[in-house]
Amino acid sequence: MSLTETRYTISEVEARTGLTQHTLRWYERIGLMPQVDRSHSGQRRFTDRDLDWLAFVGKLRATGMSVADMVRYAELVRAGEHTSEARRELLERTRRDVRARIAELTDTLAVLDFKIEMYSGRNCGEH
Repeated sequence: MSLTETRYTISEVEARTGLTQHTLRWYERIGLMPQVDRSHSGQRRFTDRDLDWLAFVGKLRATGMSVADMVRYAELVRAGEHTSEARRELLERTRRDVRARIAELTDTLAVLDFKIEMYSGRNCGEH
C-alpha cells in the first residue's frame, strides 16, 4: 500500500457502502473481508481496494450466495492464483442458481401480468 493511497475510516466506509460498522467488523472477523490495515492507534483504515471488494461481496449477496460460500470464495482468493479453477466453479454454480431464480421469477411475472390483465378487463374469475 502506498503512502498516498486514500484511506477511509470505518465510519466513512459505512456512509459509502450502507453497511453498518457492526457488519464490516463481522465480515472481517469471519474472513469475508481481508484483514484491514490499522493506523498506529488501531483504527481501521480501508482502501479503495477494500471498497471494491465490498462492492463485489454486495453483488455476491444479491445472488443469494450463502455466507459460507462467500467466505470460501474469499479464502480461495487469498490462497492465490492456483485456486482460479475452484473460484470459477463456485461462480458458475452461483450463476446457474441465479438463472434458475430468474426463470422462476419470469414465470411468476407472467402469471401476475395475466391476472392484472384479467382484472383490468373486469373478467374476473375466482382466483
